[in-house]
Amino acid sequence: VKGELRPDRPSLVRVHSQCMTGDVFRSVKCDCGRQLRAALELIEREGHGCVVYQQQEGRGIGIINKIRAYALQDEGADTIEANERVGFEADLRRYEQCAEIASGLGLRRVRVMSDNPEKIRALRLAGLEVVERVRLEVEPHDCFTGYLKTKKEKMGHLINVA
Repeated sequence: VKGELRPDRPSLVRVHSQCMTGDVFRSVKCDCGRQLRAALELIEREGHGCVVYQQQEGRGIGIINKIRAYALQDEGADTIEANERVGFEADLRRYEQCAEIASGLGLRRVRVMSDNPEKIRALRLAGLEVVERVRLEVEPHDCFTGYLKTKKEKMGHLINVA
């Protein structure tokens, strides 16, 4: 949390799914770490906002299975196909608790920093007014263009991909 979060003022909110490989090790297989850093920079400039960091690594499959899925991606599977071949659904994450945390911090009106419509929907279902979706501009990398395309085409993420 940065600054004073007030119910009458829309604050920046990032619901960020844990990505040890991207957040910590700066993997080029995804844009996760870049999104987290961009969100923190925007909150710093704005002077108020929060990041709800959810510990659901690898879309909920855990770090070990994520590494297994990475091996399948290296063989040509996309992120969804890899998760399914490891034995999981495409995305096991849930966002209700993230929305509860934002509400518990006193937020009522939010400016969401996410391309994931499920995160936005969860905030709305929890009674938060989403007044704006703020795009996180991240430094592109050739290694994750396929990843972004999969997120857009198969998961409905709100991404502009060539």
